[in-house]
Amino acid sequence: MTRLLVTGAGGMLGRDLVTVLGARPDLKVTTAARADLDVTDPAAVRAAVAGHDVVINAAAWTNVDGAEAEEAAATAVNGHGVANLAAACATGDTRLIQVSTDYVLSGDADTPYPEDAPTAPVNAYGRGKLVGEQAVARLLPDTGYVVRTAWLYGAHGPNFVATMLRLAGQHEHLDVVDDQHGQPTWSYRLAERLVTLADAALAGRAAPGVYHGTCAGQTTWYGLARAAFTLAGLDPDRIRPTTSDRYPRPAPRPAYSVLGHNRWAAAGLPPLQDWHSTLVDAFHSPAPPAPWKVA
Repeated sequence: MTRLLVTGAGGMLGRDLVTVLGARPDLKVTTAARADLDVTDPAAVRAAVAGHDVVINAAAWTNVDGAEAEEAAATAVNGHGVANLAAACATGDTRLIQVSTDYVLSGDADTPYPEDAPTAPVNAYGRGKLVGEQAVARLLPDTGYVVRTAWLYGAHGPNFVATMLRLAGQHEHLDVVDDQHGQPTWSYRLAERLVTLADAALAGRAAPGVYHGTCAGQTTWYGLARAAFTLAGLDPDRIRPTTSDRYPRPAPRPAYSVLGHNRWAAAGLPPLQDWHSTLVDAFHSPAPPAPWKVA
């Protein structure tokens, strides 16, 4: 029986992974939340990884703005912690699927970034995640997988969609930036794809390297907010467009986070579906329960 370890199992993506894997009786799944496994501890990581065929790493420092002030601490988790996992996987021929981010890219393009685009992170969070990507490529050239995602929303953690609908109960109008472009991605759909990639990797159908785990199409935060309001039965005209310079933040954000998805075809897998149809699915799915459900 295939043994699979999920790290970061208490987070938004990690909890969705646990749900998806719960429907797979053919797998023996071990889950490790932050309290169970400190990925910055090499000995603890070696012990946790031992005996597993696949590790899906959803453990991460996710506070993008906080990383600007605490870059070393963020990189310890997002970079060196990944190196610990990769080193442990290398000793046992274990496949590692590392969840990364669009923030390793410069964000100044005007066409979707291919998987082999040059990296050039613009903030501390992206720099730390790039250290992790480089560790996977260096230590696991034949069994390491990096899946970059972006604009995640889901049932089990703070996210833009839930925030917009919470603020709808507090303000008549919301000003939302309309000059950042990306691909909203439901964490549950990403979890399904990560498990499918694990299957393909074990079967020898998926080559190692970088994949882009975002939904197809593109929109802006303004477009996403309007779509979420519409699906929640709220007036989308309550959302007003604005520009990023109206909301300065410690960490600069890429203006363009649209990723290409060509590598999935080589693994015999289609890209994730369009962001809007996925958002519709998220609003209407009975499970997992979503905090943005409006009665």
